[in-house]
Amino acid sequence: MSREKTARPMGPHGGHGPMGARMGEKSKDFGGTMKKLIAYMRPYYASICIAITLSAASVILMIMGPKILAKATDELIAGFTRLVQNTGGIDFDYILKIILWLLGIYLFSSIMQYLMSILMATITQKVAYRMRKQISEKINRMPIAYFDRVSHGDVMSRVTNDVDTLQMSLNQSLSTAVQAIIQLIGYPIIMLTISWQMTLMALCVVPLSLVFVSMIVKKTQGYFKRQQQYLADVNGHVEEMYGGHLVMKAFNGEERSIEEFNKHNENLYHTAWKSQFLSGLMMPITAFVGNLGYVGVCLLGGWLAVGGAVTIGDIQAFISYVRSFNQPISQLAQIMNVLQSAAAGAERIFEFLEEEEEVAETTTPKPIVDAQGNDLIKGTVTFENVHFGYTPDKIIINDFSMYINAGKRVAIVGPTGAGKTTIVKLLMRFYELNSGTIYIDGTDIKEYSRSDLRSLFGMVLQDAWLFEGTIMDNLRYGKLDASDEEVIKAADAAYVDHFIRTLDHGYQTEINEESNNISQGQKQLLTIARAFLADPKILILDEATSSVDTRTEVLIQKGMDNLMKGRTCFVIAHRLSTIRDADLILVMKDGDIVEVGDHEELMKKNGFYTQLYNSQFDEGIEE
Repeated sequence: MSREKTARPMGPHGGHGPMGARMGEKSKDFGGTMKKLIAYMRPYYASICIAITLSAASVILMIMGPKILAKATDELIAGFTRLVQNTGGIDFDYILKIILWLLGIYLFSSIMQYLMSILMATITQKVAYRMRKQISEKINRMPIAYFDRVSHGDVMSRVTNDVDTLQMSLNQSLSTAVQAIIQLIGYPIIMLTISWQMTLMALCVVPLSLVFVSMIVKKTQGYFKRQQQYLADVNGHVEEMYGGHLVMKAFNGEERSIEEFNKHNENLYHTAWKSQFLSGLMMPITAFVGNLGYVGVCLLGGWLAVGGAVTIGDIQAFISYVRSFNQPISQLAQIMNVLQSAAAGAERIFEFLEEEEEVAETTTPKPIVDAQGNDLIKGTVTFENVHFGYTPDKIIINDFSMYINAGKRVAIVGPTGAGKTTIVKLLMRFYELNSGTIYIDGTDIKEYSRSDLRSLFGMVLQDAWLFEGTIMDNLRYGKLDASDEEVIKAADAAYVDHFIRTLDHGYQTEINEESNNISQGQKQLLTIARAFLADPKILILDEATSSVDTRTEVLIQKGMDNLMKGRTCFVIAHRLSTIRDADLILVMKDGDIVEVGDHEELMKKNGFYTQLYNSQFDEGIEE
């Protein structure tokens, strides 16, 4: 009999989580998201101001270049005229000074541009670092219920894809946007110093460009939002299939997996294609509109030059400005494309950071040790009128009450879905009660800090969890400051020391990411040793022998018997033959305790427990 699992709502394509349900929603306010992002970057305002100053100085110097170069052009034309009229020649010394000035200006401008780029890159990296840090901390403050309804792939996508998208978008857009805005202000000013008529001609096409850009941005905003969401779906499916790869292969689920992946991938493809296609229209449209203004300026400039209103050098400089003026307009259009991706990523990040967190802890937690470091907890547990449901409309624990003395061994039995695992989850405050109270040594568990409360418990689960690293590191996870001798002593008590020493590298043997270079039974023994090392006051055992051979089961049972001595123990039992010696057996059905007593008492009642017990042998099956 497998352990209970909380049902998670299914998406439209069979994946877990709410992503599919949100696909049809309209994208949220772009402006509102950007305001949040700007406010989020408040700690970096000083650095951004410095970067803007450097960028402004760089752009202003670059803008001055054509105006200064116009003087050299005018001198060449004037000198050539003097040569033709035999009244003089070209003043090359004057032209050389202008060229040297230009070289100095452009060099200084490039240096400031380089410094600004470094500063902006630093800012965006710090923003990304801070976001990842806050998301990581947020994950630890989120209630377990959140992860029951949201796929792991969706959460991972926010930490990786969304933050990466935001970081890259900001890195590309911030510096370019600053330069483009300064250019849009600076070019018209210097163009007015040459000819107000040609300036008006050049600027008359700007509103037309803005109209086209705003239309495209409004159209693409929703596509960019959905693109990030579909990407999360793809990641969620891949993560789910990779985690359950053996099961998927065993049930010939390759075709179904590929079919589902193709659906997610096709959704992502079409949304990404539409967003990129529409946003890609901005550059050619703004370039076309800009060329209309360029043609008008050329015609008007020729007419003014004939009338002597402007010089040839002025026309050359002005045409250069017009060409350059179109560039920031095109850049801003492209930046709007990039900012759509940034806003989509930022929106999902802020949504996660604004999710409701666990109930706040008490500000005056009750200690579990005294000033001398002595334990204050004995391990008495009381459940008083406990009601709980994973959703408000489906209560699965109904008016549960029980008093358990310290050091007692309590078995919880019942069919799948009866609420066995839920009881211990509530005990450790993985979920908050709908009503009722749980006490440890007469104190409401809410009066302890969560870290102190959970430090009282040791867990040996059916699904033994080990992380990538050495056996020594995995065992020390139960007590991070434990010495090597303490770790070895715990391993010996759990009957796993001999096995460890037979390995080539002993306690320094590396366990791989999937923990599949050791057997299931060996993993269980290691988790028992880890619990030994933690030395908990209360022990939770979720049938750890259900998937091992008989010989290993004997070792595991011996290890657990040693571990349970002197501790309050909750044993979630699937094999009823393993809990005959329990001090108390709680028989649960549909969230209620229907029978209480030891094995002999319950068998004499000939009730629900007797039916469960006999069914495991009458059918020739021991679950």
